[in-house]
Formats: sequence, C-alpha cells, structure tokens
Amino acid sequence: MVCLINSTPAAGIYIHIPFCIKKCMYCDFYSITDISLQDAFINALCREIAATKSHLHFDSLYIGGGTPSVLSPSRIGRIIDWIFAQFSIDASAEITLEVNPGTITPESLKAYRERGVNRLNIGIQSFQDDLLKWLGRLHSADAAKDAVLWARAAGFDRIGMDMIYGIPGQYRQAWLADLLQAVDLAPEHLSCYMLTCEPGTPLDHMQQHREFEAMADGDVCDLFEITVTELFKHGYSLYEISNFARKDGSSPNDVNRSRHNQKYWTDTPYLGFGPAAHSYLSPVRYRNHRDIAAYIADINSGKLPIAEKEVLSTEQQLMEIVFLGLRTVEGISIQRFEEKSGRPFTSMFQDILTDKELTERFTLTLERCSLSLQGDDGSGCHGRSVCG
Repeated sequence: MVCLINSTPAAGIYIHIPFCIKKCMYCDFYSITDISLQDAFINALCREIAATKSHLHFDSLYIGGGTPSVLSPSRIGRIIDWIFAQFSIDASAEITLEVNPGTITPESLKAYRERGVNRLNIGIQSFQDDLLKWLGRLHSADAAKDAVLWARAAGFDRIGMDMIYGIPGQYRQAWLADLLQAVDLAPEHLSCYMLTCEPGTPLDHMQQHREFEAMADGDVCDLFEITVTELFKHGYSLYEISNFARKDGSSPNDVNRSRHNQKYWTDTPYLGFGPAAHSYLSPVRYRNHRDIAAYIADINSGKLPIAEKEVLSTEQQLMEIVFLGLRTVEGISIQRFEEKSGRPFTSMFQDILTDKELTERFTLTLERCSLSLQGDDGSGCHGRSVCG
C-alpha cells in the first residue's frame, strides 16, 4: 500500500483505458485491440485505486486512452463511483471522458452523462474523409459532426475536440476548412496538434520507408499561425501551444480551459491509474507497466504495478518549470522557480534576458516570464516566435 501525503489542493486523477477497436497509425499511447479483457482490467484497476491512499484533494478526473468509449456507460460509471469512494473529490470536479465518434450513440452519451461525466473530449482529427482514412481513423466526417450534435442533445455543455494539422496533402485550404467546420459546431475547447512521427508507430515506419513526404517545417508553422489567427477571430484564445478555449461573454478567460490538463504544465500533483499511466508528486514521478498482462499480474500478486520510478533532481525540476511554463500563455511562474532554485530568476538567466535579439521573444514581469506572442491583430501570436 502506498500513502501519498501533500498539502497542495486541487490535484488531478488520470485513468488510462487501454482498449481500442482499431489502432491509429500515428498513435504511440499504449492500447490493445483485445477488448475481452475489459472486466479483468476494471477489477485490477479498482484494486490499484484502493491500494493507493492519498490525503490530496482532487478537482479533476480525466478518463483517457486508448478509447475509453469502448467501455459501456455502466463500466465507466463503476470507475467514477469507485474514485469518489476512495478519494476526496470536489463536488464541482471536472470529469472528462475521451470518446471516439465511431464508438458512441446518442443513447450511450446520455448514459455517460447520467453516470457522472460532465465533460467530453471528442477525437475528431479531421472533417475530411480522405484525411481520416489516411490517418487510420475509425469514423467518418459525418460521424464526427453527429458526435458533437449528439453530445449537445445528451446535455453536455463542456465539449472539447481534438484536431490534427500537418497531414501530408492537407495544406492551407484543407486545414482552414477543418477549422471553420470545427468552430461552426461551437465546442468550448479545441486542441490542435501537429502530426508527429512517434518512434515505433506505423507512421514512423512509413516515413522511414519514404511512403509519404512529410510536410515541410515552414508549411507546418504557417498552419499554426493560421490556427491561432482564425480561432481568435471566432472567439477562441490560445492558452497553451496546442490548446484553445472559447471566451464566453463575461465569463473568466479560463472557464473553458481543460482544468485537468493544466495540472501537467504547472507542477501540480496528479495520480495515474491503469497500464502506462504516470503519477507525479514532486519530486517523485512513476509510471505503471506498459503491458496489461504485467499490470494485472502485479495487482493480482498484491503489488502496485509500477514499472519505473524517478526522483527528480532540483535541476530537472527547474528545467521542467521552464519548458512546461513556456508552453503556456501565462509562462513561467518566477515565484515557483525561485522557491525551487533558491536563486533569483533574473540572475540565473542574465545572459538570455540581456541579449537584444532574444529579449524580443520574451515578456518579463515581476511575476512571470513568457514568450512574446502578442500579434498586431490581437490574436496573441507572433507565430515565428513559437515556430521559428
């Protein structure tokens, strides 16, 4: 049994569901297509959760994968109920479920809502059938649109959509068409990711064998600039390099941000359960087995399924504060950095902060250091300061 003690409030919980109907060619997240192990996995998952005691208070639960919507609403509900039974969960907690348009129905979405899910993240990727086919996606463009409409009808008022740009053959007009279709459906949140060839994926194999020509870096950067500018026109603010939240009337700027994902960028504790899930309680990070058989075997033998554990040095922690902070619009928290380092931020980075060419890329205040992203159009982007 592990006992985790920390006074920091508002931590997060991540559940990794390791099942997919079909593996996408670009994805390197751990998953299997043998869904016959669902009940064995959930039994092991509940035992792992019960064996991890924590005095943290949590305000987000993110159920990702894999394809969590492969699991029935009753199974998802069992997981949510068990989390609430074991931990201190805020009454207004954000409870996100990732879904694939090819694995949901109007009825299942309504049932997920009834079982406690209050936020959906829908893996759209594209609204064009030829690009979806090239990516190896399970669903069609029409199914993607239906998924959003069904989610609204089921009562979801917090919907996020994942999109991919930089797909070979996509270029400007095709990506712009996808963005316009996305904003027409008015999600509260948009994640726009650049297509990357992760080592060991089928996409990586194809690239090594020159089965396609990857988009040039400059063209990808242009698509990023288009993304920020176009989404700003439609009321979406960039708050992290790949994430945009819709500004709703007089609501605070962060009302539609992903509460859970922000924890990864701000040195906030989180617990991860399931195969390949990561947990972090500064300065310790650990990862579960990236294999469902090893995961279940460890739990059945009375052990936690930890494959790797790392105690971060002060230097590693500072490096993470810098590179994760610079991913966000708010930037690096100077107070947090100085608490960790015991030294003034400006003295540690004096060479950079006094270099004329480099200082144009940064905005420095007493509280924060961030990339200079404010463009003339107010969109919050000098794309080249990020891409160049």
